[in-house]
Amino acid sequence: MRAGDKAAVSALRATLGALDNAEAVPAQETELRGSALEQSPLGVGVTEAARRELSEHRVVEIVKAEAAERLEAAAQFTAPAHAHRTARLRAEAAVLLRFLDDSSPA
Repeated sequence: MRAGDKAAVSALRATLGALDNAEAVPAQETELRGSALEQSPLGVGVTEAARRELSEHRVVEIVKAEAAERLEAAAQFTAPAHAHRTARLRAEAAVLLRFLDDSSPA
């Protein structure tokens, strides 16, 4: 795998994780009466968690935030010893920003 591919895979995996987290619905606090086993749901699909549907605008915001986070982190590394890490963070940000450019309406 080429170095550019590794940066792309890393950036996309992390961004997919951020999108997945944004879709998560917070668990509601419920008061359990009796034993937890008695309150347990049964059947197919009971382990499926509710998910939010993100708007295209929200997805773009999250991808931009992920790119900005990488650029900010790269700016923090000023020592020559961190040049490889800085280059990787910038490459990851470039992948995300290129993805946004490619997905914008023409």
